[in-house]
Amino acid sequence: MSDDQTPVFQIQRIYLKEASLEQPNSPAIFLEQQQPSVDVQLGVEAKGVADGVYEVAVAATVHTKIGERTVFLVECKQAGIFEIRNLSQEQMGPIMGIACPQIIYPYLRANVADLITRAGFPPVHLAEINFQAMYEQQQAQQQDDAPRIVTA
Repeated sequence: MSDDQTPVFQIQRIYLKEASLEQPNSPAIFLEQQQPSVDVQLGVEAKGVADGVYEVAVAATVHTKIGERTVFLVECKQAGIFEIRNLSQEQMGPIMGIACPQIIYPYLRANVADLITRAGFPPVHLAEINFQAMYEQQQAQQQDDAPRIVTA
């Protein structure tokens, strides 16, 4: 006898959703001796794709510059499809904002480093991310942005 309310969390698929590389100042930029500045931006997004099935994606943008000149710009989005059922609404947020990104992120890190290396540059290794802290910060920001009712 099976229990229809048993929580379900299964990875259906992990995949590279998007990847782009621009190096507008090549080949001259390869001759530069200066160390470039590196700016890394990360984001997480989640959406339902079917009943109990969700896509969670972690996106990274790595922009390296020497002065005002771009060395390279990499945009990469790694995604996963997850079956998530029989969880409360309070449990869904942390699953989609913490657990799923933690599963996806190592694949993103590897793909970003590989893409940069294949472009002829030393790899940029994305730092480990505390997705729990990132999620909690986003939740606090949403509460700060919520409209407040003021009574006299």
